[in-house]
Amino acid sequence: MGNSDFSLDFFESKLTDAKVHFERALDCKHTEFDDLYPYMIEHPQFFWYKRYVAWSELLTIVKLGEELQMDWKPQFTERQREYIEKRVMSSRVLDEWFETNDSKEHVG
Repeated sequence: MGNSDFSLDFFESKLTDAKVHFERALDCKHTEFDDLYPYMIEHPQFFWYKRYVAWSELLTIVKLGEELQMDWKPQFTERQREYIEKRVMSSRVLDEWFETNDSKEHVG
């Protein structure tokens, strides 16, 4: 598979990207999904679907990391790791993903 350092860096980069994508979707910020489906913004279910797509992406990257025996957990809080391990996106995940909800800006 090539250089293991490169593989780890690549995995961590993809994991970070997926986490940021999910967090931007939670915050209703612009993501690549908006560019792919600009007409969806007009539909009320858009934001739910956008979050679902980002959550699925995050779970896919985590699953690949587990299969490759790469540690994905350091990038997440304990609560976030629990949500990911349960693999089900619920209203609780949406409401409590961020440790505090008083911050106006979650994603850089």
